Amino acid sequence: MKTENVVVDKSYQFSLRIVKLYMHLKKNKIERELILQLLRSGTSIGANIEESIGGSSKRDFIHKLEIAYREARETKYWLRLLRDSDLLETKLADSFIKDGEEILKILTAILKSSKAKKIINC
Repeated sequence: MKTENVVVDKSYQFSLRIVKLYMHLKKNKIERELILQLLRSGTSIGANIEESIGGSSKRDFIHKLEIAYREARETKYWLRLLRDSDLLETKLADSFIKDGEEILKILTAILKSSKAKKIINC
């Protein structure tokens, strides 16, 4: 029986939404560099979470999750920038931001727990 991994599932679904948003914004001729930054950071979250699962050590696991955390924060920045410059509808941007914040909370909890276990095991 396959175990559900919430952060993997949520980050993958978030990445899918980011790709679709990128395509939508590209059709609307939004500045290419802005939306490429969003695409890169938004899809990098899930990719780094996936990499963390295959990490070669506890340290590698934590490192990859820290990268995913930073990418999630960057993605939130680009979404806010697009929203506040009126290039992305507020309701749509806020929906993405809310999902990103949920992923950030999950990553924070995993990192906190993992770092605490690492200290105990030293």
